[in-house]
Parts: sequence; C-alpha cells; structure tokens
Amino acid sequence: MRLYVYLLEGKDWTVEDSYVKLKIGKFKSKTRVLKNTKNPIWNEEFVFRVHDLEDELVLSVYQHHDNSGIFNVYGDLVGKVKIPVWSVAAEENHNLPPTWFSIKKPKSAKSVDKYCGKVLLTVSLHGKGKGLSTNHVGYVNPTNDTSKETEVTSIPSQDFHDFAAHSKKISEGKHLMKNIACHFEKLFSKNEEAKKSDEEEVKKDDSSDVSTITSDFGDPVEEPPVSCSFEEVIERMQPTSEDKEMPGDLQGGVLLDQTYVLPSKELNMFLFTPSSQFRKDLAELQGTTDVQEGPWTWKTDDMCVTRVVTYIKAASKLVKAVQATEEQTYIKADGKEFAVFVSVNTPDVPYGSTFKIELLYKIMPGQQEPSGEESARLIISWAINFCQNTMMKSIIEGGARQGLKESFDQFAELLARKLKVTTSKFVLEKDRALASLQTEQQSDWEMAKEYFWNFTVVSTIFMVLYVFVHILLSEPSKLQGLESYGFDLPDSVGEIITCGILVLQLERVYYMVSRFVEARLRRGNDNGVKAQGDGWVLTVALIEGMNLASLDPTDPPDPYVVLSCNGKTKTSSVQLQTLDPQWSGVHLFLIHPHLFVVVNVMCLTDTFAEILEFDAAEEPPSVLDVEVFDFDGPFDQASSLGHAEINFLKHTSAELADIWVPLEGKIALSSQSKLHLRIFLDNNNGVETIRDYLTKMEKEVGKKLNLRSPHRNSAFQKIFGLPPEEFLINDYSCSLKRKMPLQGRIFLSARIVGFYANLFGHKTKFFFLWEDIEDVNVVSPSWSTVGSPALVMILRKGRGVDARHGAKCQDEEGRLHFCFHSFVSFNDASRTIMALWRTRALPPDQKEQIVEEQLEKDEKLAMSEDTSSYLVVEDVQMSKVYSAELPVNVKSLMLMFDGGDLEHRVMSKSGCLNYATTSWETVAPDVSERQVCYKFNRFISVFGGEVTSTQQKSPIADGAGWTINEIMALHDVPFGDHFRVQFRYQIESSTSVHNSCKCDVSVGVMWLKNTKFEQRITRNVIGKFTTRVKDILELVEREILLSS
Repeated sequence: MRLYVYLLEGKDWTVEDSYVKLKIGKFKSKTRVLKNTKNPIWNEEFVFRVHDLEDELVLSVYQHHDNSGIFNVYGDLVGKVKIPVWSVAAEENHNLPPTWFSIKKPKSAKSVDKYCGKVLLTVSLHGKGKGLSTNHVGYVNPTNDTSKETEVTSIPSQDFHDFAAHSKKISEGKHLMKNIACHFEKLFSKNEEAKKSDEEEVKKDDSSDVSTITSDFGDPVEEPPVSCSFEEVIERMQPTSEDKEMPGDLQGGVLLDQTYVLPSKELNMFLFTPSSQFRKDLAELQGTTDVQEGPWTWKTDDMCVTRVVTYIKAASKLVKAVQATEEQTYIKADGKEFAVFVSVNTPDVPYGSTFKIELLYKIMPGQQEPSGEESARLIISWAINFCQNTMMKSIIEGGARQGLKESFDQFAELLARKLKVTTSKFVLEKDRALASLQTEQQSDWEMAKEYFWNFTVVSTIFMVLYVFVHILLSEPSKLQGLESYGFDLPDSVGEIITCGILVLQLERVYYMVSRFVEARLRRGNDNGVKAQGDGWVLTVALIEGMNLASLDPTDPPDPYVVLSCNGKTKTSSVQLQTLDPQWSGVHLFLIHPHLFVVVNVMCLTDTFAEILEFDAAEEPPSVLDVEVFDFDGPFDQASSLGHAEINFLKHTSAELADIWVPLEGKIALSSQSKLHLRIFLDNNNGVETIRDYLTKMEKEVGKKLNLRSPHRNSAFQKIFGLPPEEFLINDYSCSLKRKMPLQGRIFLSARIVGFYANLFGHKTKFFFLWEDIEDVNVVSPSWSTVGSPALVMILRKGRGVDARHGAKCQDEEGRLHFCFHSFVSFNDASRTIMALWRTRALPPDQKEQIVEEQLEKDEKLAMSEDTSSYLVVEDVQMSKVYSAELPVNVKSLMLMFDGGDLEHRVMSKSGCLNYATTSWETVAPDVSERQVCYKFNRFISVFGGEVTSTQQKSPIADGAGWTINEIMALHDVPFGDHFRVQFRYQIESSTSVHNSCKCDVSVGVMWLKNTKFEQRITRNVIGKFTTRVKDILELVEREILLSS
C-alpha cells in the first residue's frame, strides 16, 4: 500500500523560519525551508510505502536556524501532528479531504500555551497504486532491509500551487474537498479491478513504472502510460528524436568505446530488449541475483521511453550484497542513433543515500566494413551525482570508479565473445591514409621522358644535331696553321667557345643519365613490399624532406633515407639533386649555380609517398632510427646528412600518424633539416601476439607469466603516460637506492623498466628502455642494501637522460647506474629482469654467446650414455659423506626408493612437506627414472625452499645391489639457480654379515654460474646434507626393524 501526503500550507505559526519533517515507520522526508513567514505555503507531495495500518504519520515542525551547525541539524522542535494510517483507511475511498490539523507542542515544552498554529494537508491511501506515479522525486523506495532509514527530498508541485490559490477563496475548504475527492475518484477508477493478496500488490508496486498528469483540481486530467512491445515504443519515439542531438559523454569518463559488426538498431535490441539473453549471461558472470525488469513504458508528458530494473548486486571485498535500482530512459532513438540514460540508486551501500551513479549508453552507426557489413559504435560513459554534501566525496568517487571499471571490463569481455569486434579505428585510419598516398605505377620510359624533358637536355641535343648537320654540309677545308691530316684545330675564338659549351653540355647530360640509371637501380627494393608474418607490424610512409644539408655548396645532394628497427633496415629511393626532396611525385625546378640552366628534378618513385613495411615481430618495437644519406654512386661510401631517433613510447598514435622529425648532426642542425613521416604500429594478431610473447618469455624466465587485466594495464599506462599498446608483464615491490632508500614498485613491460613511488604525496617516477641498458649486475647483500641482494642496471652513455633523477650515480664514462634492492622474491625478479633484458637489449652476437653457454650448461645436466652413471657429471667433485653396514638386506633398504608408505613416513619425519614422487619409468636398458618434489620445513631451512630432484637407479654389474644417482635443485633460496646438488647411493649386499647390506653415499655440488661464494656454499651444502643423510638412513633402519 502507498500513502500519499499533500502538505499544502500552515496558519498562525509561532515561528517565521520553519520546515516540516514527515515520518512513517522507518521512512522519513522533509520539506524545504521557508523564511520570514508565519503562514507558510509548501504545496509539496510525498509518497510512502505502508505495510501496517497501525503505523502513524508524524509531522514534526521545526524552527530553522542559520547557525544551527552540524550537531543541531534539525533546529528547534516547535510541535507535532500525528495521524494514524487506519483513520485514513476508514475514510470514503481511503481519501482524507483537506483538513486543518492543530500543531501540538511536545510535553517537555515549558510554555503554558500549547497552541502553535495549524497545518493544512490531505492524505490518500490506496492498495494498488497503479494510477499513481512511482517516479516522483519524493518517492520512498524501501529495500528488503527495513531496519535502515531512507531519506528523500521533495519538489514543489505546480498542481497544488493552483489548488492553494483556490483554497484561500473557499470557506473551510468545502468546495476544494469536493474537487479533490473527484480527482482521486477518477485517479483510481481504472485500478479498481479484482484485488489480490498483499504480496502480489507489493510485487506490482515494485515493477510498476507509471506516471500521473494532473492539470487542475477542479478538472483533473489523467493519462496513464501506454504499455506495448519494445519495438513499438521505440518506433513511437522516432519522430520526437529526429531533431535531438546526441548528448555528450558524461564527466566521469568513458568506460567503453568499441565498434561491433552489426547494425546499430540490432545492437540496441541486443542490449536493451526485455529478457535479453546477454543481460542474463552478464548477471550470471557478475553474480547478480533477483533481477526484475519492468516493462518499457511510453511516457507522454516527457515524450520518452523508460523502465525500472531492480537486482541484488553481488558482494565485493568491501561491500556486502546490496539491492540496486536502475531507472533506464531513452533520450534519443531515431532508428539509427540511440542514447539511453541510466540512473542507479544503491541506498544500502555506505553513504548510499547521498549519491547516484549515472550511465550513458550511446549507440551510433560505425564505418562500413571492407566486407560491406554495417557496424555500430558503442560508447558508455559515467558520472556520479551527489544529492547531499559529504566529507567522503573523494573516497566515494574513487570506489565508484574502480567498481565500474571492473564491472564494465567484464561487460566488454562478454560482449566481445557474443559479437564480432570490428577492425580498430586506428587500422582503418591507417589504411585510409596509406591508400590516399598511393597512385598508379609509371613505366621507366615515362619516368625518363619526364626527367630528361628540360632545357639542358633539349639544348644539348639541338647543338649536337646542329653540329652534325654542319659537318655533313661542309667540304674538307685546307690545312692551316699547325693543323695536319687527322688533326683539326679551331680556326677562331668563336669556334673555341662553341666547342667548350658543347663539351659542358655533353658532360652535364652524361651526368644526368648516369644518375638516372643508378637511382633507378636503387629504387624498388623496399618500397611497397608487404610485411610478412603475424605480430607487430611497423609501416612508415616517407613523404618529404625540408632544408636538407649539402656537403658541397656548389652541388645539391642526392638524398635517400635508411630506416632501422629491431635489427632490420629499409631503404628508400634516391631523390636527385634537391635540398627539399619530395617522395610524393611533385616536380621541382632548380637552377644549377654554374650552368645557369633549369634542371627538372623529379621523384623517381611509383607512389605519392614511399611506403616501407617491416616484417611482423613478436616484440613491439621501441625506437625507429632514421638516417639520411647523400648518394654518391653504388661503390662510393654514402655520407650522412643527418639522423634521428623516434621513441614510440613518447608519442601517441595520432602524433605518429603525421609527424615532422628534426634531424640531428652538425650540418643537419645548422640547416634545421627535418623529414615528414607517417608511422603506423599495428598488432595484426590481437591479444594472441601478446600471449605468444609471454609464452616465449616463460621459457626464459622459468615461471608462468599471466596476461594482466585491462584495468591493471590502463593504470600502468596512466602512471607513465604510455601508449595503449604497451602491456605490463610483471611488477615487484622494491627499494630504489639513492642517497636514501626509496620504497616503491618496479614495473616491467615488453619495452620499458619503470619505477614509481608515492611517499606522503611526493611522487617519484621514471622509466627507460631495455635497449638503453648496457649491463645488469647482481650485487651481494651488504649493509647499504639492508642485507638483501641488489640489481644494478648500467645504461649506455647518453641514454636515460629523462630518468637521471632516479640514478644512484654516474661513472667516469658518463653511464647512469640504477640500483634496486629489497625485493620480496629476489630470484623471481632477477630471472624476469635478466630474461627481458637479454631478449630486448643484447645484440645478436651476444645472444648467440648466451645460447651457447646455456647449451653447455644443459650438456652438463644431460645424462651420460653409460648406464652406471646416467646422471653423473664427470667434472663434479664428489665427497663420501656416509659409509656403513646396516642390519637390513638390500631389498628392505630399497623400499626407501619405491614411493611407498615407508618412504613417505621417513621423509615426513625428516622435515619434508608435501612429499610427492612419480613412478619409476624405464629410460634406457637397466635404467629407471623418477621425479621427486617436496618442501623443507622452517627447521630444516629458514627459507623453506622447494626441492625438485631427478633420481635414476641401475643394478650393479653382479646384480648384488643398486646404484642410485640424484640431481637436486633448490628453489627460492639465495643463489639457488647457481648450483645443483648431486647424490650417489651405492647399496650392495654385505659379504661379511648375513642379511645385511653396505651403503655408501657421496655428495657433490655442480656449479652452473660463477659466484665468489662458491666455497662457502659448497661447504654449507655438504655439511648440511652429511648430517641429513645420516639421520634419514638411521630413521630407515629403525622403521624397518620395528616393522619386522
């Protein structure tokens, strides 16, 4: 049942600044404050949910004080009015007409006069409630937990303002009562159908989403909402949405921006149709329960479509399971573009009554796919709307932001599984940009015709033909001066000048022809060659250069560009005699400084811009090296005109898509040379490329590497300002050693090493590339590193300038040293860092050397072909640590190596936890092998390290015993990856004592890496295992004798 309270006005009050607080059961509300009047007029409407007729409606009148402060929020209590709910139910049509109620002072008041004024109000009670609005701002929506108070606010009602004007003119409200009664009679006439149980009424109250339109109490008009199918209400809204613009994103930020391959109308149906399967799957994924969707309803007054959805949100680490109510409203739906505004109310969360979460879903048509399919772009943004001021505002915003990001990460992941994600916007822009740069191919003949059609070549040809015709028309002249037969000399100064000009012209033409031929031979090796493979593809469009330097002031250069990335190079075509080369087919006309003739310099390429693609790589590239050379012929060494390095981590994809790169170098800086490039870095295999890279690194690191969540990646990118393609591999807590240690975290990605610390609001952050690191050294524990090993990264000279503030020192060669220590797991961190560094930074020859060293170590671990020493490494020095005759036979002692109850019982008593073995398997004739793993307890090793070992057994030649060889690896202990422990057990029958055996045990340490602690570790290991072997064999002897 619902109780509707219409608070109209007050009369003859004893205070001037006042407001009224209404309360029924556990629910309460209050009016606005009216000042400087003893006859206040509110005309406000309130709606309460009622479950018991014995409840009372209590109106408390308070005097407002401007300086009431935080501890006197309600002011002074003036008096109260109490109205039992059953008295309203007893009225005709359950309507209490407008009535003046006297305000009674509380019993504690000292004043003798109990009269405080009157208040005019009308009250209505109805069980169905379908004809009344649940969308009023003053509507109290109770939750399942009625022990909490829900406070709401109210808004003035214009309808009752009109009514108040009438009430002043009517004596004691008789005519007004008639109008109000008529109003309620019509208002509820359509809802007097067959009544059901109270439980059904409550359910219908929860699911109803209707509105009432009142115009005037003398002639009330009510238009109920229209319920019809989802498609019909959307079509009904189309005419009203055509002139509406798509709203902007909400101020909280964008949670999702993705494009999917299906029409926008179908995407809208997929997300918001009643009983959507996607919504059900999402609720199951997020643990949401008790989902109740109200019907989509057309509201004539607001000209929009709306519905109410309630559900119980799953509990999180900080908040218990709470009930949430979503009011979803279409604010635009024209058949192509859709905008849905969602207001989420969660009153049960801490401070839930002070704020509401707002979401905006925008669905717009996307670009057409290459296959011709339509696409739709979905943008979801959010904001938080505080209804009341609170000191916890920043904390609430942070918690809401984190919760929404996690929730919509799951939303995006599920939606990507259900729908096909279109090609990324970046790839489309890249294809469009590159397509705009391409043109039709020209033949060599067309190129030659354009190149040689200039004044120099034409005048030279004319002069040659003119001289040749002159020779044909002339008769042999007589010998004159110093001439002789076959040796003709010019007879005048004019002839000498003509011959000189002709020679210079021929020389110039010859030079042009040779340059053209050489340039054409250099053209086309890399231009237009498509990248091969899957992974990170780098595409560079070379457009033009500006103000290139010239080594010879009298002769313009013939520039070409060499691009280098990830050890691969690409070469552009040669541009002939130009300081401003155009790889875009634009013709430039330059004047030669000596010959004073116009030379047509053109681009010898097949495209508007040279497009150079690097083959796909598993690792995302960090930098692109660009160098411009002056072409001096195929056999001459080219001279550099300038160089540049483009760091992909310091530029956004939009900046790289159209960038002018300034060249460095003495002559380049003096000329202010620069190149115009368009660079596109694309991952053509999506997340699979990242997974393949992590799988590759797992082999190097020796542990599982998991793909981080999108939220974790985005936080990492935001800290260091990285592009969206950068992905986090791992991060570790550590200290940065400077003058004073600084505690923070070191972040490792595919391309960078970053450090971040936040000490009392003072943030320290920096990063540098793996390629910048020249060497990584492991430093032994010392006082300066707080007793823990440290990693020192030494950068190459001139590298890491932006991270200088985090360096420990700078050596004489100008290299920066960064020292990190106090890792929680030093072995894990050092293995990961070393593997990533070797993969990215080392040149190919050093990588080959490391691979060869690793192969040598693997060969040491490889088992010998001799069956008697299958696991024995010959260069390991073995020490006999135990030799004794035991009063048990060989068969009984070998039970210690069969994986049975005796072995597990003995090893458990000797301090081994989680002891597990595999069965013996034959790996060679008379040779069996098994694997053993367990963990030392803290009494055996303070590190509690994990142990894995391989055991092999083979019979002695005469069959009187067994030889067991074991290689043991100790994990999570200092320098555990530097060595292996080798055991040899020799068990054979005793020749002197019946039913006994002789057991010899030898121990050795095999070193995989060099360290100055070899002697100390060897001495400690052999001493420890000497005692341990003796204790274990004594336990075995005791257990066997007790069991027999």
